[in-house]
Amino acid sequence: MRDVLYDLAERVANGETVGVGTVVATFSSAPRPAGAAMLVTQDGEAVGSVSGGCVEGAVYDLAQETGDPVLQRYGVSNDDAFAVGLTCGGIIDIYVEKISADTFPQLAEVVETVRAEEPVAVATVIEHPDGIGRRMVIWPDRRDGSLGSARIDDAVTDDARGMLASGRTGVLQYGPDGQRRGEGMSVFVNSFEPPPRMLVFGAIDFAAAMARLGAFLGYRVTVCDARPVFATR
Repeated sequence: MRDVLYDLAERVANGETVGVGTVVATFSSAPRPAGAAMLVTQDGEAVGSVSGGCVEGAVYDLAQETGDPVLQRYGVSNDDAFAVGLTCGGIIDIYVEKISADTFPQLAEVVETVRAEEPVAVATVIEHPDGIGRRMVIWPDRRDGSLGSARIDDAVTDDARGMLASGRTGVLQYGPDGQRRGEGMSVFVNSFEPPPRMLVFGAIDFAAAMARLGAFLGYRVTVCDARPVFATR
């Protein structure tokens, strides 16, 4: 989601309703991890990827057709491995929804938090007997929104903060009213943790190469050197 977050926020701020498909769980081999997302805009543009091309066409159609949120599972077709499915042999669960200023009013604040490199998690109900789509945004010291009841909110808040602290994105399982020992409700927690730090000591040629590699891999790189003449941007 981080790859398409800013594009999504800009379109929603301009009044657009955007279809969003998000990988919420993977089993066995999978092209992209949980949290990968694809946007389907009102003018028919596709932005991002959920499977490296395997099921993008099916998700695109679903995002255009669906009104209510839907959880869809994709795997290898038994009849034809190159039909709509994963040729790698894995299984992925993709949650498809429509996002607008009405359905996700906290989106702008989430983007501001991510830009500031501060931690935030978005928890969404993707399976529940009474319907799906409820959302709550969780920071280390506060939360906004509700997943249905105070019991559910408290349980998910505690667990989501633990996932956020360790930088994990994935699905939590509960009973219908947030019982920790139960089943019937699944909550997808999308963690936006700050980028990890990489400290490189010694402003030399090797450090320049390491800084480029670290930045490419998503690290926030700092080069340290006691010699001011070399410790430059």
